[in-house]
Amino acid sequence: MARKKNPAAEPPEVNFSDDGEVRHLHLGTPWIQGSMRVDAPFDIELEYVQRMMAWLLFVEPASVAGRHAMQLGLGAGALTKFCHKKLRMRTTVVELHPQVLALCRGWFKLPPEDARLSVVLGDAAAEVRRPAWQGGIDALQVDLYDHEAAAPVLDDAGFYADCRALLTDEGCMTVNLFGRASSYARSVEKIAAAFGADALWAFKPTREGNTVVLAQRTPSAPKRTVLAARAEAIQARWGLPAAKWMRVFRPVAREPVSGLLGPPRGPGRVESPLP
Repeated sequence: MARKKNPAAEPPEVNFSDDGEVRHLHLGTPWIQGSMRVDAPFDIELEYVQRMMAWLLFVEPASVAGRHAMQLGLGAGALTKFCHKKLRMRTTVVELHPQVLALCRGWFKLPPEDARLSVVLGDAAAEVRRPAWQGGIDALQVDLYDHEAAAPVLDDAGFYADCRALLTDEGCMTVNLFGRASSYARSVEKIAAAFGADALWAFKPTREGNTVVLAQRTPSAPKRTVLAARAEAIQARWGLPAAKWMRVFRPVAREPVSGLLGPPRGPGRVESPLP
């Protein structure tokens, strides 16, 4: 979570539900805010969250463990756990809501802090402006929604400019664009204003309507053969379905917005609401 648009509003209730072997995080509503397979707690269960790892396509696999990943919004901790446990990266997560952190530690297997894992309880909008982080983040993963999941809580050109300033020269930001009131085209315009249109890549939407956009600190244009080889290496090394990403992942500048949006989507967060 990030700062609420109505600061006076009470924070939502944080709870979870189990659906067979999968545990879901909720913020006071049936909408799923994150998921974990109970018998594989350090894998990434949801498709759009897997796609948030697409920055791996732009770095050498052997270099990953020496890099620094930051998540804005903890959710069910999937990205944080994967970066820390599977990729062995230095990992920092920023989360506004202490109850989300407590639930992740108690029910979603979030490891305790150590030399490589740091948890910052605070406002993501303020945290990204801290001088200590500037130019030091290799992978910035942004998934900031309130309990209503209507639109990204932070979605303006100034925020994305602050995000760009965090990144190393080879760094990438991945962001989940989703919601009843959100506009993919407007969000992409704001990201392009901060990063440049030639720095942006995007997936086609998932079945649930989550569209993951990637922005590079330094734009590059690797050949598809290079990306395909990297995807095969990612899949073999870490078990992410990266090979099939190549069918639905394109530079934004080369793909019409309508082609990335697909058919109109109904309301929701990820997955369908629980019965």
